[in-house]
Amino acid sequence: MSTLAEGDPMLNSMQRADAPRPSVLFVCVHNAGRSQMAAAFLATLAGGAIEVRSAGSAPAASLNPAAVAVMREVGIDMSGASPRVLTPEAVQESDVVITMGCGDTCPIFPGKRYEDWELDDPAGRGVEAVRPIRDAIRARVEALVAELTRGAALATEAAERARRGGATAS
Repeated sequence: MSTLAEGDPMLNSMQRADAPRPSVLFVCVHNAGRSQMAAAFLATLAGGAIEVRSAGSAPAASLNPAAVAVMREVGIDMSGASPRVLTPEAVQESDVVITMGCGDTCPIFPGKRYEDWELDDPAGRGVEAVRPIRDAIRARVEALVAELTRGAALATEAAERARRGGATAS
């Protein structure tokens, strides 16, 4: 029987796979523009390292076509997404809940991180007006990915140190 040694790439990938992923919920009233763009960016930029959700208190029937178009310009196809209703369960299952400056309210659960990103509403606007909103969302999502993945890496390292420390102490 072979054992995986510390530093072995197989062991490192198994540790990462077993580590809990942080989860983020983006909320906007209609879940058709800002929250969908943020979710699409996060899913793309995090590469599966972060669980992504989006929802709205009064979901629209479909996505904002200008939002879909500007995301396609940067190589992200979110045309298959659809607006979803915000539920207390979605909030409870998320580590970070981000409202998109739309005045939507979320159920409050202890231990969750809540943020409000003040962003213009792309509803009823053309592609030219939605591009700067998209770019602002991307910048915020990039910072969020860096923060959450760094935090997850630190937590994994601390857990590994504790395992090693616990193994040598016995």
